[in-house]
Amino acid sequence: MPTEILMPALSPTMEEGTLAKWLVKEGDTVASGDLLAEIETDKATMEFEAVDEGVVGKILIPEGSEGVKVNSPIAVLLEEGESADDIGTTPAAPAAAADEAAPAASEDAAPAPAQAAAAATPAPAAPQGADGNRIFASPLARRIAADKGLDLAALTGSGPRGRIVKADVENAKPQAAAAPAAATPAPAAAPAAAASTGPSADQVARMYEGRTFEEVKLDGMRKTIAARLTEAKQTVPHFYLRRDIQLDALLKFRGELNKQLEARGVKLSVNDFIIKACALALQAVPDANAVWAGDRVLKMKSSDVAVAVAIEGGLFTPVLQDSDTKSLSTLSTEMKDLAKRARDRKLAPHEYQGGSFAISNLGMFGIDNFDAIVNPPHAGILAVGAGVKKPVVGADGELAVATVMSVTMSVDHRVIDGALGAELLNAIKDNLENPMMMLA
Repeated sequence: MPTEILMPALSPTMEEGTLAKWLVKEGDTVASGDLLAEIETDKATMEFEAVDEGVVGKILIPEGSEGVKVNSPIAVLLEEGESADDIGTTPAAPAAAADEAAPAASEDAAPAPAQAAAAATPAPAAPQGADGNRIFASPLARRIAADKGLDLAALTGSGPRGRIVKADVENAKPQAAAAPAAATPAPAAAPAAAASTGPSADQVARMYEGRTFEEVKLDGMRKTIAARLTEAKQTVPHFYLRRDIQLDALLKFRGELNKQLEARGVKLSVNDFIIKACALALQAVPDANAVWAGDRVLKMKSSDVAVAVAIEGGLFTPVLQDSDTKSLSTLSTEMKDLAKRARDRKLAPHEYQGGSFAISNLGMFGIDNFDAIVNPPHAGILAVGAGVKKPVVGADGELAVATVMSVTMSVDHRVIDGALGAELLNAIKDNLENPMMMLA
């Protein structure tokens, strides 16, 4: 029977997406693992793979369509011997319960590969188990099971919503007699954004009647940023710590290193040193290397540092894992790669989720200082301003000129108290003012 291909949930926060481009056309034969389309989520453009094999009988959603709901049909796949004429007469497959289809609410957990692959509606003629419940299996999986003499009721599906797919029956043994997988409990729904207390969109528009303006539609990324940062500012008890950091020793050291690294095509930035300084500080102050987990705190072992990258229409915070153990040149190379793919919206979810601490650097835009918003579940974020020449009083009391960078650390008070936050910021300052220590 014809099988519907559904719009997949390619990120934990995805509720709808844009079908950016079809990579197949009607009449094409596809196999499991073949690329079907490119889908734009609220964060990135991702490739979408087929789970089953068959012929693309009909494309239901044209490329370029926006606001396509997760789990809505986007195409129909035909089995061998079926034709496009069968599509109109095929009984509609029962709709899955909304709670079965809902994407996971956690911002930290990256979707499993099976969940990120193409999801297809189970065929209406699927068999039933001994308890009378319908067994969800792909048409190809049913054929292979029949050839191998396998009882589908004895298999556990690894596909979307526990569906049995080709790999499950190919890896099963004829004598397998495992009980059917229990229905997966519905994941908790993502917390709703706080109700707006300001004027409605129509009320705001009426305020500007007679004035010329352009209305800009919010895309998925902008909506996600608005919801998450509103929630963060309202629910995270922020406090702020500020320090001035002298950069002259770091700038001199950076210049010497870059001369030596020139032959390798590596050029270190000040931001690379800041990443390393934060990573080592989190190791020196391990109680601050933690995240908020609702009813507990998770203390992290490695220093996974997120760095804000501005892109058109929003920003990403790709995560540099194990930053404390990596060399400056490795961090520089990885950061350049992540930033480039962030701007191209080609990051995978696991590359921008996680981390315990973040850095937001606006110094290159000439900003002296600012306060950043903590991005849950992180416990803190360092807002970095520009390095500017300022008069300073030396240890001997003499007046001198130094390059000074102002930083502000925003902290989640549920995880880090004032004294602990001060200890962490002082460790960051010491690393940056004594850069050779970071190589020891």
